[in-house]
Amino acid sequence: MEVSKGPDVNQQMCPSRLILEHVTSRWGVLVLAALLERSYRFSELRREIGGVSEKMLAQTLQTLERDGFVHRDAKPVIPPRVDYTLTALGQEAAEQVWALARWTERRTEQVLTSRQAYDEARLP
Repeated sequence: MEVSKGPDVNQQMCPSRLILEHVTSRWGVLVLAALLERSYRFSELRREIGGVSEKMLAQTLQTLERDGFVHRDAKPVIPPRVDYTLTALGQEAAEQVWALARWTERRTEQVLTSRQAYDEARLP
């Protein structure tokens, strides 16, 4: 009998692939990074993350909440107040993807130079 080694992101049907997709999506990374700083209300978070539509932000928050990365705290007041914060798991994931995002910022110039050289070399 073969012993299972646990999740393996290289396996086609591994559920870790979907989790990876959620935390590394464009909006997933930016939501997690913003929530590293502090809790946000929906409209504040939308202003913080430039370019995200209301629909995409709501969808991303719902996905991250379902995965256990984000906590949604709805206060029973009028008008309704909803705050979003990271869970302990979310804090850990956010630190990981934010490190990658910061690395990307630091290496942008090098990547753009590489792209230009590649494109110029392919010209007829």
